[in-house]
Amino acid sequence: MSTDMAALVAAGAVGTIASLFSAIKWLRVAQREHYILSYTTRFALRWWSYRTARINAIAFVFAYLLAAIQARDGVSPVGRAVLVGAVAVLMLVFPLGLSVRGRTSKLALTSRMKRLMLTVLVVYAAGFAISLALSFPYLYLSLAALMMPIIIEASLWLTRPIESRGLSKFVFQAEAKLKRNRPKVIAITGSFGKTTTKNYIATLARNSMAVLASPASFNNRAGLARTINEHLDDSIELLVAEMGTFGHGEIASLCSWIPPDVSVICALGPVHLERFGSEDQILKAKSEITVPAKTVVINVDYPKLALAANSLELEGKKVLRVSEKDFSAYVSVKSNDEGQLVVYVEQRRIGAVDEGDISAGNLACAVAAALAIGVDESSLSESLSDIKAPPNRLNAVVAGDGGIEILDDTYNSNPAGSRRALTALQRRVDVGKRGVVVTPGMVELGHKQFIENLKFARAIAEVASILIIVGRTNREALRKGAKEGAAGSGATLKQIVEVRTRDAAVAWVRENLSDRDVVLYENDLPDHFP
Repeated sequence: MSTDMAALVAAGAVGTIASLFSAIKWLRVAQREHYILSYTTRFALRWWSYRTARINAIAFVFAYLLAAIQARDGVSPVGRAVLVGAVAVLMLVFPLGLSVRGRTSKLALTSRMKRLMLTVLVVYAAGFAISLALSFPYLYLSLAALMMPIIIEASLWLTRPIESRGLSKFVFQAEAKLKRNRPKVIAITGSFGKTTTKNYIATLARNSMAVLASPASFNNRAGLARTINEHLDDSIELLVAEMGTFGHGEIASLCSWIPPDVSVICALGPVHLERFGSEDQILKAKSEITVPAKTVVINVDYPKLALAANSLELEGKKVLRVSEKDFSAYVSVKSNDEGQLVVYVEQRRIGAVDEGDISAGNLACAVAAALAIGVDESSLSESLSDIKAPPNRLNAVVAGDGGIEILDDTYNSNPAGSRRALTALQRRVDVGKRGVVVTPGMVELGHKQFIENLKFARAIAEVASILIIVGRTNREALRKGAKEGAAGSGATLKQIVEVRTRDAAVAWVRENLSDRDVVLYENDLPDHFP
């Protein structure tokens, strides 16, 4: 074998190994982001951003410089192979923090992922073949690992028609099953609180009828089709379907084969603002759930939802307004001096539940929806005592090591939810506990992300004694807000701790806190976030 050929083979082997490891890293990101086109590259830009981590940005630029050097005239094949190897080493190490195995979620080798992997391999090989034909194989081998997010995006685009056709078969089965069994359907959406409201409805209706609620956060086309195909039978009288969306038309598509009798919009806020651009666009996407329903339950504590309720009424819809603030609403849920949430229907008291950490707004939505599908008031009143929050949604206080009280609110934090969590923490601080908040902050808030996290940290400073900031994503905003809040006259914040991971935060809590402390874990970002 000639020296030139040996150099090319060596470069090919090293470059392909680096691309393989890079592919695993970014495929895990693609899977975590539901295989949505453009999101792998968006996350790549975050990871390589100078603002996120300077060392990653420096490594990215250095890798490109090495690739540019080897592309210059006069560099020998051996020299090119060495430079390919140098870039490969950088790609094996960087971006720092994005691991191959994953801390919070490993790559799941589902059938879809296997198909995507095969397509990535074909695209990679095709790119190499083209580079050979056009005489720039070393340049391709240098850049392929670095440009792997783009290769994955191309593969997602190529496989999208196949995946859509494959899923359609299960959707048709689910649609046919719904038409045969004909259960009543309540569909729920909202910027947050969907799963909590769904669970509340199922609890309130369960004593009156056989209920199937979509499990966990099965709120997309695949999850709802699977729920119906695997769990809906002739005995089910009510299907409670949570519907999420990452874009316009998605909820409308769900409602086309799961037509709701009652639709619920439980909240509106800047969650997923990064995806939609504005709250008006979020409202437009969420409002698709109201089109097929004759009855719509709307939480009018959100001004844009209150306006939407008026518009829907003018369209001829039956609108049930609910509130935790407005006593004139069809259903209102109010706190009393005895630590209870009192439920009123048309200003009549029908029952109460220990307040604990129950969401009043979500409970109001659930009560109205249950009444709308025929649950009588007496049965509903009896079921109120069974209301509990879903896991990881401020649902319980448990004893940790050393008797530490723990408030677990680690699922998908948002501005309204974080305020409610701080209120729950304040109640415990008021009885003599020292408050501690562990958080990476909130994400997917678009242009509001910095200011919302800054305001959150300011509020923390008025409740907690210790703030533990996890990771880099919102560190700057949280640190700035906490320091500003700590300078206020009523501030309680004494210490700010910064750690890299949630595991490090948990270790710090175990080593430094005791039974006189209560710890709020607010949000837990998966490790594909930088």
